Amino acid sequence: MPGTVVVIGGGWAGCAAAVAARQARAETVIVLERTDLLLGCGLAGGIMRNNGRQTAAEELIALGGGALIQVADSVCTHRGVDFPGHRHASLYSTSKIEPAVRNYLAQQGVTLRPRSRVTDVETSEGALDAVVLQDGTRVAGDVFIEATGSAGPMGNCVRFGNGCAMCVLRCASYGPRVSLTERLGLNDYVGMRADGGIGSLSGSCELRKDSLDAALGRELERRGVLVVPLPPGMSHEELLSQKSCRQYALPQYAGNLVLLDTGAMAKLMTPFFPIDELRRVPGFEAVVFGQGCGHANSVRFLSRAPRNAALQVESVRNLFCAGEKAGFFVGHTEAMVTGSLAGHNAVRRLRGLPPLILPQTLACGDILAAEQEGLGTQGCLAKRYTFSGGDYFERMQARSLYVEDPGHVAKRVRHDGLEGLFASGSTPSVTRRS
Repeated sequence: MPGTVVVIGGGWAGCAAAVAARQARAETVIVLERTDLLLGCGLAGGIMRNNGRQTAAEELIALGGGALIQVADSVCTHRGVDFPGHRHASLYSTSKIEPAVRNYLAQQGVTLRPRSRVTDVETSEGALDAVVLQDGTRVAGDVFIEATGSAGPMGNCVRFGNGCAMCVLRCASYGPRVSLTERLGLNDYVGMRADGGIGSLSGSCELRKDSLDAALGRELERRGVLVVPLPPGMSHEELLSQKSCRQYALPQYAGNLVLLDTGAMAKLMTPFFPIDELRRVPGFEAVVFGQGCGHANSVRFLSRAPRNAALQVESVRNLFCAGEKAGFFVGHTEAMVTGSLAGHNAVRRLRGLPPLILPQTLACGDILAAEQEGLGTQGCLAKRYTFSGGDYFERMQARSLYVEDPGHVAKRVRHDGLEGLFASGSTPSVTRRS
């Protein structure tokens, strides 16, 4: 089938969009990634399947869009981990995940173009004709998917945070993210914090595991999680209101150090922690940061596109969005859901078919609707949506959408007539019921 889908941004959302577009038989799928590595924040992430993400992961698998879920499963360091407020999590190795995903995309025939920073757009008659790279190269396409994320440039981390933490986004080396929707003259939504600040701080940082006390390191590798009580007077409750990951903004995360084993790194479930204080905790006397630092982290949720339920950007007929660009969503699984739908609908657009809207009988469809509905409510810009906690996980449970058993989830997807939809290579001519 003729047609080129251009994906801007190679994070989890962009990768999922590329896979879905190829599965729907787009002839050419190009991923333009600003840096030299895929996955963006996923390089310092690693948490999957905790709480309602288990349901969403199995829904994606049943829908035929779970290939990247299974890639992440293949490089797990631990499965079935419980930690404060969260159950049955899987932790993937942040050092092994990028090459595994890159290899999978190459096998699917996706054209990867790293070090390709998009800085401008070309349009005509309400459509996007091409994007322009920093070096002036023009990349044309038939349908485009913006998955550029919602963080950066470095100036925003200074303006709305405590400065640049030299995070995995690496703006200093590869240039800042550019919002295509803003280049198109649209007004992006800007998220707020619970304390009234703009944006949100990334919810965790990383410690080098080999800098921990040897006994602590062995215990972390054995169990996958450590909860270490802080000495009196050392808790930082004020950080809870600044985090993007509201599902981890629980009292246990102020009074304890919560560490997760993500391979070479120990994921510390706080945006940052002063290193002079950290080294006063028994077992942390020689600790050093891997990603992040002791006083800052990246600021996110600064650029949510105006979009409809099919993830099409308003007033641009051939532009879709995914990941944090598509909503105030938190997490890798959430990014894969939006990416899969955007990639599938991009090919439906190529074929002249109406877009797919996932039904609210599935958690994957309900979270998209909930985030869209939430924009009209009080305090909407401070709300975050994730399958793993907070208000949305409570909604999942209230609506009986939270299911752990894969068989039960697959049955629900079959009942909606959507089994294997993303993987079938077909694009049904009717929009599924909501």
